[in-house]
Amino acid sequence: MSEEVLPGARGTLFLVATPIGNLEDITLRALRILREVRLIAAEDTRHSRTLLDHYQISTSCISYHEHNKLARLETILEALSLGNVALISDAGTPAISDPGFELVQACLAAGYTIVPIPGPSAPIAALVASGLATQRFAFLGFLPRRSAERRTLFADMAELTVTLICFEAPHRLLDSLADMQAVFGDRTIVVAKDLTKRFEDLRRGTASDLISHFSTQRPRGEYTLVIEGRPPGEHKRDRNRLQASTHTGEPPTEAEIAGRLRLLRDQGFSGSSAARAVARELGLQKSVVYEVWLSLGAGE
Repeated sequence: MSEEVLPGARGTLFLVATPIGNLEDITLRALRILREVRLIAAEDTRHSRTLLDHYQISTSCISYHEHNKLARLETILEALSLGNVALISDAGTPAISDPGFELVQACLAAGYTIVPIPGPSAPIAALVASGLATQRFAFLGFLPRRSAERRTLFADMAELTVTLICFEAPHRLLDSLADMQAVFGDRTIVVAKDLTKRFEDLRRGTASDLISHFSTQRPRGEYTLVIEGRPPGEHKRDRNRLQASTHTGEPPTEAEIAGRLRLLRDQGFSGSSAARAVARELGLQKSVVYEVWLSLGAGE
């Protein structure tokens, strides 16, 4: 019986972090829990079997992934009524850009205890090695697939001074870097590939540096990106540029607003995100700017 649960207690769901590449990156406590639980719910049982076989763990497994996570809830809750269950993902900490959130909610609603078994996490590993500020950060998960949606997300994040962290697939990396440059400017970005694996690589540079590099070196592997937050004074510099461009400091004309909106529209911004960005830049109400957007015939 695990020391985590008293005899006769209701089952416990353990959220067990597993290696993100190097099989040695797993805690002694995690190995003990995986041996002692009644059942392991794994994102991909075939993938997880490599880890379990390496440490000679024979606990029964069932799949729990994005496509069956709701259908599996009843099965896992039934298993918890008989004993403890561990949830693991293919790599890293469960429920962080991996299935698990719905299961945790269901277990809490049913009165079961949730116990995290901490360990590897790609976002944290990339952050601490990035050289960027670690005091405060925001995790964005996997970036949207479409450029317009990415730019809308980045526009929402553009004023944050905290470090940003996200995941991206290799075939979309260049496009995402271009979207970051368009919205954030040429900030410092760290692109981490295959963390803890044999060909681990952390590449640091400005957005333009990285676009130049990956234009000639085809992206391969899984990527974690760490992005510099808005540098101190950047907003002030933008405001000064705006005041210089308007000469007299008078309120911007509708033509000036329309010109900025057209530029963002051509870059793929939606009406809402373009209006928000221009309103922030010019110090106007978003509703006023959005009226100009509609007058362009640009739609929603």
